[in-house]
Amino acid sequence: MVGHGLGICGIGAVSGYGWGREPLWDGLVSGKPAATTASGLAKEPGETVWAARVPPGGAQQDGPSRFARAMHAAAREAIQDAGDRGWRPGRRVGLLHAVVLGEVDLWRDFYMTRGSRLSVHEYLALMPSTPMSTLMQEYGFHGPAMNVSAMCASGNAGLITAKGWLDAGIVDDVVFVATDLSLTLENVLHFVELGVAVTDTDPLDACRPFQQGSRGFVMGEASVAFVLSTRAARPYLHMLGGAMSHDAYHVTSIDPQLAHITDCFHDALANANVPASAVRYLNAHGPGTQQCDHAEAAVLDHLFPGDTNVYSVKPLTAHCQGAASAIEIAVTALAYDRGVIPAPPAVAPAHPRLLSGLTPIDDGITVKSSLGMGGHNSVVVLAPPA
Repeated sequence: MVGHGLGICGIGAVSGYGWGREPLWDGLVSGKPAATTASGLAKEPGETVWAARVPPGGAQQDGPSRFARAMHAAAREAIQDAGDRGWRPGRRVGLLHAVVLGEVDLWRDFYMTRGSRLSVHEYLALMPSTPMSTLMQEYGFHGPAMNVSAMCASGNAGLITAKGWLDAGIVDDVVFVATDLSLTLENVLHFVELGVAVTDTDPLDACRPFQQGSRGFVMGEASVAFVLSTRAARPYLHMLGGAMSHDAYHVTSIDPQLAHITDCFHDALANANVPASAVRYLNAHGPGTQQCDHAEAAVLDHLFPGDTNVYSVKPLTAHCQGAASAIEIAVTALAYDRGVIPAPPAVAPAHPRLLSGLTPIDDGITVKSSLGMGGHNSVVVLAPPA
């Protein structure tokens, strides 16, 4: 029934918890959110907001920005991790980089602060191709290199694209990175004005996916990298298949009929050759907004049997925007590896199948859903290693 698919054999991460895969895991199992009170992201001078910003760090030679440094650090850690787990790159290693808002800090600094007085070297740092090119040069990779973008669903989109490359024989392996370090005053304020982001209270109070009283999500940042291969000796997990669709309904709202979201789940399970009855966990998009939580709860109740549990780690990681589904896939991969799901603690009456707190993980299949602004629907099917 269930076969082996694409293996995640290396993981790297930069998040609000710090630089590295272990700070991410340690933060998650602590049950404490990555978000802290941050300055410079509110209208009033001196006012602070809750946000999970990536702290300073990284190597200066990787570029002039937090974005480039985080991207390189996550990719480097994933490649090192994969090598330690027995992976050896094939002849054609491709690179996929999920980006929604890239180099926000540099664009803001160069054009809002300094005008257009840039050197050629500074201008090239703004190009989305530059960090990809320098990473390919560092490792001598010669497969295809491409950006992918599907808003909050970009992580799932990248995995599905990578599997397509591998299934078609275009590459032997893929390094996939999702990077979003876009927390600026302008971006935070507009998400608050859209009515989905919350900045004035602790994340566990503000963001309550599948619980009563949720107000939305706290905004976060991350860069997360995977080495993906069908030749993985010791994979964290296998991606068995997936699907994407589009509501074609509204630039922010979900189609209330839920037909295309539901079809996306059905298509992903069919693509992976997995029946709904085999799914043990739904790692939900779960941003704590009314429309998204309603949509995923409806799918859970309609499609999956009573022993399928749901969780969302956004109260802990925050909503990492274009890197959201990637960091949440990393959580599932590390959970399989370490035997426990670091679900956030429930703080209010909740869906009866919502996990709360550290939960031992069964060797069951996880479905990871991600819903991107504008109508992007995506689902991937993940299985523990044999």
